[in-house]
Amino acid sequence: MDYQLEIKQIVDYPRCRIYREFLRCLMEDRDIRTNGSSYLFYYMTLCSYANFRSSYRRIEGISYLVGPGEWICKTSELAEWFRTRFQHQAVAILDFLQEQNYITYTKLGRNHLIKFTINGWKQHNTALDYNYPCLKDVGFFFFPVAAVHELISMGKCSEMDIVLDLWVHAIYNDRQVQGSELGPVVYFRNATGNPLTNFSDLALRWGISKATVSRILSKLQDKKYLSLVSFTGRHGSVIYLCSYLSTMFGISDVMIDKTEASHPRKFP
Repeated sequence: MDYQLEIKQIVDYPRCRIYREFLRCLMEDRDIRTNGSSYLFYYMTLCSYANFRSSYRRIEGISYLVGPGEWICKTSELAEWFRTRFQHQAVAILDFLQEQNYITYTKLGRNHLIKFTINGWKQHNTALDYNYPCLKDVGFFFFPVAAVHELISMGKCSEMDIVLDLWVHAIYNDRQVQGSELGPVVYFRNATGNPLTNFSDLALRWGISKATVSRILSKLQDKKYLSLVSFTGRHGSVIYLCSYLSTMFGISDVMIDKTEASHPRKFP
């Protein structure tokens, strides 16, 4: 492959680029469960709707000014995004995120509308030298990596939280990370450069059992979200992401050769 990937194209660390279309596709995949007590998916969903520039949104004949980092929606829309059965459950999620200082929100229109603001939006989403941020429903936004660690540590991760955690920690073609020249590999930045991980560590990270980790990773592999390369003994596994390159950079994804990836020269 002649394409040369620069590290700043992967992340502008400590921020990660998230494409709205990618998140919308995840939201439409009803086979990926969202039930859990980690709020990563909910918070990232809100970020994906936030404005980059001030504009007006017209709802039921009334125009509302929506500034950068803000959005206004019906409470019913919020429940649909979050996949909650009742609207008050979606509002309870907003209450939690507001208590944790991730957002602020107000109720409008006899409580049928929600206007929310992403706290710290301007800090993480500004004009970039090499690519300009998105407009409304297209393009990408930047998500702080620190928020990922904070949110997944708050409770049991859902399948959707796990997909997003893996996505944020994908590395490609980084000389400091073993195996990343083969494809987008999940690396949790532990300063070793080795992306090998075991189900015990992942279970601790995601607040679930080892058996559940195995089930979820197998399910995501069957759905072509990832490719899992397992090693015998106590070495662990390496996780490669499918569709990462086409989503992030518009270039062809690579097929992971598991024999090549598990070669002893690649990983100890």
